[in-house]
Amino acid sequence: MAPKIAPVEASAELPAQTEVAVIGGGIVGLAAALVLAERGIPVTVLEKGRIAGEQSSRNLGWVRKTSRAPADLPLALAADRLWAELPARTGRDVGYRQAGIMFLARSEAELQAHETWLGSVNGLGLGSRMLGAAEIGALVPGGAGSWAGGVFTPSDGRAEPTLAASTIAAAAIAKGAKIIEGCAVRGLQTSGGRVSGVVTERGEVTCNAVLLAGGLWSRRFLGNLGIALPALPLTCSVFRTASMEGPTDIAVGGPDFSFRKHADGGYVITQRGALSCPLVADHLLIGMRYLHLLRDQRGLLRITVNRQSLDDLRLKRRWRQDRPSPFETVRVMDPPTIPTLNEEALANLSAAWPAFAGARIEEAWAGTMDITPDSNPVIGPAARIPGLTLATGFSGHGFGTAPAAGQLAADLVTGAPPLVDPAPYRLERF
Repeated sequence: MAPKIAPVEASAELPAQTEVAVIGGGIVGLAAALVLAERGIPVTVLEKGRIAGEQSSRNLGWVRKTSRAPADLPLALAADRLWAELPARTGRDVGYRQAGIMFLARSEAELQAHETWLGSVNGLGLGSRMLGAAEIGALVPGGAGSWAGGVFTPSDGRAEPTLAASTIAAAAIAKGAKIIEGCAVRGLQTSGGRVSGVVTERGEVTCNAVLLAGGLWSRRFLGNLGIALPALPLTCSVFRTASMEGPTDIAVGGPDFSFRKHADGGYVITQRGALSCPLVADHLLIGMRYLHLLRDQRGLLRITVNRQSLDDLRLKRRWRQDRPSPFETVRVMDPPTIPTLNEEALANLSAAWPAFAGARIEEAWAGTMDITPDSNPVIGPAARIPGLTLATGFSGHGFGTAPAAGQLAADLVTGAPPLVDPAPYRLERF
């Protein structure tokens, strides 16, 4: 089950028209809706299940620049500023803290990868620096692990997924946006060669532009329109401890664990060296595009065939707009937690920092991410359908850049000057 999020008072009535329809009530779509509402542009968010019910509330809450591709860093830098501004824009604290993020290396090969990344971003003013074992011990005391070194970015941070999306949604509503839960979009209406509306399970909504921010469902939605989006699902298991005395407020990523402080005093922990990979048809259809990732990250995937695999086979890939869609069959993707991965994470972390040995697990959950071949999102127009803009494929790190990604998407939807250069995120790069 997903962590409980702060509730949002969604609209009960589907509007007949709007200027911009946003498909998907995750944090990126909500951030775009907030920007549009602030600019006085009528916007309606249509969510098949509940706001932030999937990865937007299930992620780790990291807000990082460390280890991002250089082309992705302008968006991450803009996100830092926008996260800091959110309390003033929304009137609420979303748990954003610039406490820093540290990645650790056990071997010289792992350390070299961090050094290579740092060399690729020299001159960008990130403040990142390499650490030796003694510096790691000083910043994160009480450790028992043996480290070749690490990389640390003090300006990286964290926020609370259970607060952020619903806070952004509430602020968007207060500024005029409409948010509809439990209302799946089945397809698009076009007129004169461009988007003129969306067809939902409750009826049609006319509009002049559509933003698709459907997360892992975007590939299936676009496939029904004849547009290919390469994105594969991977599942991460996570748990949160009860309040405890921990070694640091810095978020730390080791080779086979990660942890970060939670607002309630506990820690959010995962097995950073393993992701669950229930095989689905898309792994066979487009898996060849990911061979380079498999070569670089051997051992990361725990491949299985389970109920999730079978359920995926039953979901339609083609449907008519007057018939139920896959998005009505599965309102919320709620994958099972893998207890063995969480047990591994706690054991590995406890060996490195014994303070965690007595940690009590307060809650556990899993979330499914949509991974693109280059692990970067698609933010930009779908050229085949004028009026349709995409903001999807965030590959497990969309939460951190969400305020900036949403603003960039809103800029592109309305033709405003873009927050950052959108060229690295074009769909056509695939």
